Amino acid sequence: MTRRHTLDTQVRRGLPTDLETIIGFNSAMALETEGKTLDQGLLRTGVQTLLADSSRGFYLVAESGGQVVGQLMITTEWSDWRNAYFWWIQSVYVSEDFRRMGIYRCLNDQVRTQALNQGDVCGIRLYVDRDNRVAQQVYTNLDMVQARYDLFEIEFDR
Repeated sequence: MTRRHTLDTQVRRGLPTDLETIIGFNSAMALETEGKTLDQGLLRTGVQTLLADSSRGFYLVAESGGQVVGQLMITTEWSDWRNAYFWWIQSVYVSEDFRRMGIYRCLNDQVRTQALNQGDVCGIRLYVDRDNRVAQQVYTNLDMVQARYDLFEIEFDR
C-alpha cells in the first residue's frame, strides 16, 4: 500500500454537506470499537443537530485529495474550578486506508491550536477504551497523559 504524506491534508469545520460522511464514519466507528450497530435515524438527527447548532459542539474533518478521510467531534464541559471550558474530543474516526499517515495528528493539532486561540479553554480531554492500546499510544505520543479519573455512567435506553 502506498503511504501518503499529510502535506496535502487540510482540516476544517464540518459542514452540513459532510452529513453522510460523518454518519458513515460514526457507524463504522461504533461497529469497529464496540460491536454496536447504531440506529441510523437517531444518528442522522444527532449529527444534523450538532451541525446546525454550534453551541452543542462542532466537528472537524480532515480532507486529503478533496476527500474527507477523518473526523472528530468537540463538545465542551464548563469547569467552575477553572472558570473555563474543557474541550472533549469524541467520535474520532480515520478511514482505514488513511490510518497511520498522520491524519489524526493533523486533527489533533488543529484542536490544540483552536483551543489555545479561543482563550477560555483550560484543557482538552477524551476517553478511550481501556483495551485500545493503539489509540492510547497515539494519544500518549501527542503529549496527552492518563488522567486520575475513571469514568462511571448510567446509560438510558433510547
